[in-house]
Amino acid sequence: MDSSIVTGTRPSAVAGLIGGLASSGVRVVDLTTPLSADTPTLELPQPFANLIDFSLEEVSAYNEPGPFWKHHNIHTGEHIGTHLDAPVHWATGREGKDVAGIEPGRLVGPALVLDVSAEVESNPDFLLETRHIRDWEAEHGELPDGGWLLVRTGWESRSGSRQEFLNNDANGMPHSPGLTVECAQWIARESRLSGIGVETVGIDAGAAGGQEPPFPAHHYLLGNDKYGITSLRNLAELPPVGAVVVVAPLPIVGGTGSPARVFALVDGPNAQ
Repeated sequence: MDSSIVTGTRPSAVAGLIGGLASSGVRVVDLTTPLSADTPTLELPQPFANLIDFSLEEVSAYNEPGPFWKHHNIHTGEHIGTHLDAPVHWATGREGKDVAGIEPGRLVGPALVLDVSAEVESNPDFLLETRHIRDWEAEHGELPDGGWLLVRTGWESRSGSRQEFLNNDANGMPHSPGLTVECAQWIARESRLSGIGVETVGIDAGAAGGQEPPFPAHHYLLGNDKYGITSLRNLAELPPVGAVVVVAPLPIVGGTGSPARVFALVDGPNAQ
């Protein structure tokens, strides 16, 4: 499609995107886990309180309460399924932004995919270190401003089973990958990223409660105006560099997080 026809003016960057979508030069990849009552969710041990799981409450279904329509009430916690963590979710970010306060420009940016699925396959408690990011940069270039580091661990293969996804041992301790304390601190204070994305139920490792400080990804990222997205899928369809991620949470005023639809724009089969 001629982009000048789309806009009626000279070609532009947005017109190029429109043309790419129309011609299959740009492909949209859905990175979101479908949200239902069966979606695996975080389980905190006693004495901590848990969020409610997702559910729909029927209000009408082409019947007496609503003869021409069907609609539901939604019941869910903020941090359920594929969701965004806002700074106010954590004590270190309590003076920071709620979901509605995050600038839209921070939610769209370069997608940088770091594949550690082989390491996680042999060790579900694998922790990403800063050296892994440095090795990635040596091959693919420096992390850009406003980028999103998407950590591919292969964990989405477990999403069909709540037990396998949470991976709790006999004592109820979860085992899933995450970040070292030093890596979380480096991303938060030294990198120019907007945030990170993971395939697991949360941005920290399953055993992160035993790190110092506890849950370092939450502690450092959210305390430094960086964000996290969880329960991603289809990262295998993205190249290490060259894609754009779009994170679309509900702009909940006062919200500490929100279920989100997350897309990636990648070169399609007809890319120029």
